[in-house]
Amino acid sequence: MMNTNKRIYTELPRQCLPANAWVDNKKELILHTEQPFSFSQNLHYLSRSNNECLYHIEGDRLYKAIPVDGDIPVVEIRADDDGQLSVRFLGDAPPPNVRAQVAQYVYDWFDLGTNLTKFYDLAQNDALLKNAVASYYGLKNMGIPDLFEAMSWGIIGQQINLTYAYTLKRRLVESFGQQVEHAGRTFWVHPAPQVIAELTVQDLEALRMTTKKCEYLIGVAQLIVEGKLSKELLWDGGDCKKAEKKLISIRGIGPWTANYVLMRCLRMPSAFPIDDVGLHNAIKYVQGTETKPTKAEILALSSSWTGWESYATFYLWRFLY
Repeated sequence: MMNTNKRIYTELPRQCLPANAWVDNKKELILHTEQPFSFSQNLHYLSRSNNECLYHIEGDRLYKAIPVDGDIPVVEIRADDDGQLSVRFLGDAPPPNVRAQVAQYVYDWFDLGTNLTKFYDLAQNDALLKNAVASYYGLKNMGIPDLFEAMSWGIIGQQINLTYAYTLKRRLVESFGQQVEHAGRTFWVHPAPQVIAELTVQDLEALRMTTKKCEYLIGVAQLIVEGKLSKELLWDGGDCKKAEKKLISIRGIGPWTANYVLMRCLRMPSAFPIDDVGLHNAIKYVQGTETKPTKAEILALSSSWTGWESYATFYLWRFLY
């Protein structure tokens, strides 16, 4: 593992945590959740791969190390009921500013700022979505709050299956990320862009990624370190098309990766990875057809999803993942 004394990089999420949305009890944070919300549905989604390396799930509890301003607190997240999440620090309570940023991270990770009522209303009359919302009621679009982690996952996942993507992610994290220990368990943190920006393609060869993907990862890391790429710059008033255009101007970022990042990290509701193979297969599954839909057919099927394309995609994915 590469050790670094550099600050771990974590951007604050786009969604702002309202003051009345959480309670700071120092050792434990309470985040209020809007209904509909189901912690068990979100936990089930997070457990889709046994090769996940950035958090642990034990029973009905979720454990994760969250890097904030050079500190890396480990937390336990649980829900005694679906009305609130409990975020308990395993170890000493960190300073108030760190606690606030941890609360913000979890709030954004679980997309607690989005009320699903309108989405469910439109889904009730949508042939593709009505069974999805019934099956996964209360599921939120589990995000990736850190921009570099989101872009890394998007690049890693290009043109490979999900199982191998998780393998590559683990190699990247365990080779260049940081780790903390608690109660005999290791918790890993995704590599900071400052670390990856200083690497060469040869440094990444052992991960067995393609040369191109290695170049893309290093290039994106360098842009973030240089201040040329950030969530704030991409947001720019919330214009999804402008943000997509900025992202696809970056080497190695095409429309699929751009929309994936806008969907999972920037939380832009109109982000729509329409060329995604998983989306095509999910639609094929729901319709019970032998062939995948064409792009024109998807545009027609999604005509009523305006402003909810990202959630519609996420719910359809859930049939497969």
